[in-house]
Amino acid sequence: MDIVYISELKVDTVIGIFDWERAHRQTVILNVELGTDIRAAAEHDDITKTLNYKAVTEALFAFVRDSELLLIETLAERCAALIMTEFNVPWLRLSITKPGAMRQAKDVGVVIERGTPLSPVFGSALGNANG
Repeated sequence: MDIVYISELKVDTVIGIFDWERAHRQTVILNVELGTDIRAAAEHDDITKTLNYKAVTEALFAFVRDSELLLIETLAERCAALIMTEFNVPWLRLSITKPGAMRQAKDVGVVIERGTPLSPVFGSALGNANG
């Protein structure tokens, strides 16, 4: 399995359970690793044969920016579902942190892993018969 990743995507959104959190936007930081198979894209030097991290980043940014959720856990689950559904990603690891949410800590957050990693037996999600 190969991994396409997005590191430290910063998005201002409404997130939290307290009134003061809901009164203003807070920055959350997302890191995501996306399981894929890049061999066909590399062989043909063709963006259409790989996971387009620009498209994933833009979709994720817009979704998080427009969300107004209570829990970071809910945000993580919905981000994972969005990516897996819209971009046909079979496996991902996603972390979301809220810097400064706790005075005693640099940041707090969640890390989730969803789906099934690609394996040599599974083959390529892009149809490479040599999988």
